[in-house]
Amino acid sequence: MTNPYPQQPHDPYGQGQGTYGPGMPAPYGAQPPGPPPDNNLVWGILTTVLCCLPLGIVSIVKANEVNKLWYQGQYDAAQKAASDAGKWAMWSAIASVAIVVIVFVFVIAAGAISFSTYSTSY
Repeated sequence: MTNPYPQQPHDPYGQGQGTYGPGMPAPYGAQPPGPPPDNNLVWGILTTVLCCLPLGIVSIVKANEVNKLWYQGQYDAAQKAASDAGKWAMWSAIASVAIVVIVFVFVIAAGAISFSTYSTSY
């Protein structure tokens, strides 16, 4: 006959919560150290819709991983996913501002070239 209750994992460091190493969940029954971190999902959606689509999508994917990892007991991985989601959203906003500046400079330069060639050819 097998034991119907799973054994609690051995805590080699005596911490009682957190992770043992990369990808290792917290011990059975361990309480999370607080609420989940901010997943930056709103920023990911806003930058996807208003700014740079590819980078915003990566931000949304990272933001969706945060709560899943947190409730699996992978607190460090959840913190990293939340941080990555914020970074991708920030880079999406920066990329869109850079694109707008480049287009603006191009339009001004094209207008100046067009104006100079038009005024000199009588």
